[in-house]
Amino acid sequence: MEVVFTQDVPNKARAGEVRRVPDGYARNYLLPQGLAEIATPEVLKRLHKITAVGDEVRIRETAVMEELASGLDDISITLTARITPTGRYYGAITSTHIAMELAEKVGREVERRWVEIAEPIR
Repeated sequence: MEVVFTQDVPNKARAGEVRRVPDGYARNYLLPQGLAEIATPEVLKRLHKITAVGDEVRIRETAVMEELASGLDDISITLTARITPTGRYYGAITSTHIAMELAEKVGREVERRWVEIAEPIR
């Protein structure tokens, strides 16, 4: 099924892109969540407006992330985790843990998708 994405979907598409996706993914996730619309001629005519809205959202998010990043220069965080008697972690420290601790330190929301780590810290 061909759809027009109305919002950015991480690792899939940006707002305004036309993509072919599996029917079940479109019907069960993208359409009910309002993330995409079926690519009809009417929707394709509105495509430039959808793209403009997506660009505005990305610009606002980028500005927020840049402001947040500039305030992180002097901040350090300490995360605690349980370890086994041999010194290994129970579980892992992920971007979610880091985002929650940063949000507490800076006093504003930090989304976990803004925190990139190569792999979970074990």
